[in-house]
Amino acid sequence: MKANHFVRYGEAFKRQIVEEIQAGKFSGPFAASRAYAIKGATTVNNWLRRYGRQDLMPKQITINSVQEKDRIKLLNQRVGQLEKALADAHMKGLLEESYLQIACEGLGLDVAEFKKKHATQLSARPARKAPR
Repeated sequence: MKANHFVRYGEAFKRQIVEEIQAGKFSGPFAASRAYAIKGATTVNNWLRRYGRQDLMPKQITINSVQEKDRIKLLNQRVGQLEKALADAHMKGLLEESYLQIACEGLGLDVAEFKKKHATQLSARPARKAPR
């Protein structure tokens, strides 16, 4: 079994990396971590947050128009509707599986054998129309 190895960096090393980023030697935290083979996606970012200037941290600025905000709101509502529909379909499938199991037990049949025997009939069955 492989033992876990943790790399601990000294305070002086951390401060040196932050100073080099601030001085412009590296384009950003990712470049510095690559240059010094520092593993961990957020290690250097954490050092910048602790020892350096916040303006050197990578930032994402999003500017949305009113139409974009409305569209995002509608898309989030649609995702919620689809998640509910998926949960309903999942519950319907579970109920149908339970009904099949109860029916097979009542008839003294094995569910797996019943499915094998009637697989073509079950898949060829036309879909029921929704009531109007």
